[in-house]
Amino acid sequence: MTLARQLADGIAALGLDIDDGQQQQLLAYVGLLDKWNKAFNLTAVRDPAEMVTRHLLDSLAVLPYLGTGHTLDVGTGAGLPGMVLAITRPAQTFTLLDSNGKKTRFVRQAALELGVTNVEVVQARVEQYRSESFQNGSPQVITRAFASLPDMLSLTGHLLADGGRLLAMKAAQADAETATVPAPWHAQCIALTVPGLNESRQLVMLERTAAQQPVEQG
Repeated sequence: MTLARQLADGIAALGLDIDDGQQQQLLAYVGLLDKWNKAFNLTAVRDPAEMVTRHLLDSLAVLPYLGTGHTLDVGTGAGLPGMVLAITRPAQTFTLLDSNGKKTRFVRQAALELGVTNVEVVQARVEQYRSESFQNGSPQVITRAFASLPDMLSLTGHLLADGGRLLAMKAAQADAETATVPAPWHAQCIALTVPGLNESRQLVMLERTAAQQPVEQG
């Protein structure tokens, strides 16, 4: 099976509407990732067909749950999921954040070569990152979960606007972790199915709930 057919079949299985031009961009991104990976070790996935499944389709599985506001991808690595989502949402803006210089260099070059103009690539540690472009916080932060949910909230909470939300992509069952999420955060787990991948995937959506006011005693 060609990579183009694999991607098209996976997109159809996910029920997504992604046009031919965007699919070609996604495949070109895999081509660049495969090329750079040989020299810079950007991902442990070596086979392009596996990249389609584990990188493209895995990222696209969260697309139906992604809001339309500015999105900050924390720990983007080689551009996942941020670059994939940006290609499929050209009218939406994305900031792709990572502390690894070789990975951010790749993402900048990939955006340039692919003509993806709706991304900003930033090399910085998440706990130190601030941006004037959204002084009051980003509407949503997404990450391929790099820590426990409470730790992620501690590291990224300052980046979220009031009413903003954190979307954490988890490979393992996250139900036990959601019980440890502190107030005023509310967690919702969504089971994801990635075409061609026989492994558990979950998206945890964390939203800040309104703080309860103390009841006055009469």
